[in-house]
Amino acid sequence: MRFEDQRKLLVQELRQQGIRDEAVLAAFSKVPRELYVPPQYKDYAYRNRPLPIGLEQTISQPLMVAIMLEHLELKPEDLVLEIGTGSGYECALLAEIAGEVCSVERLEELSLTAQGVLKEAGYKNIFFRIGDGAQGWLKAYPPHKEFDKIIVSAGARQIPPRLQEQLKPGGILVVPVGAGDYQILTKVIRTENGYSVSEHGACAFVPLISK
Repeated sequence: MRFEDQRKLLVQELRQQGIRDEAVLAAFSKVPRELYVPPQYKDYAYRNRPLPIGLEQTISQPLMVAIMLEHLELKPEDLVLEIGTGSGYECALLAEIAGEVCSVERLEELSLTAQGVLKEAGYKNIFFRIGDGAQGWLKAYPPHKEFDKIIVSAGARQIPPRLQEQLKPGGILVVPVGAGDYQILTKVIRTENGYSVSEHGACAFVPLISK
């Protein structure tokens, strides 16, 4: 079956699993996941499962990515901070929906590979930083201080305080939180008086490593 047909089936599956955000579904229908997995896994690109991408990292399960993007409540004008560039797949999905994406990756090899794929795909609204994701967008270009939305693609022991500080008022942070192999998907909204926190089910991510 052609990758295009497999992609349509994946979008149908996401709908059946409860994803309702049409912008998120449109992004999944457009971005070719096979470009963001190692060659030996291309035949598995559209299975609803995580896949290894090297260096003990994974490309997340499409359904989990879709759930996180839906919780972000993305808008076309949003400035988004992504923690964990990984293969670049989630970054591409974000770039299809939001105005600008700033993506941080700790592992230089992964970041450079993802940058090559994303630039080849023609994205001009993505900026990259190699460094400690828990610190957010520091000493990087463009020199943004706050973001409308922040998404973390790794499990944090607690809600990273530096990321909370980089949320604009009314902004949303989505992050897996937990100390073990499994975490709780957590949504943080910056309010006038602080932060509103809600939990949205179990998930499993590689750990967020920070100094």
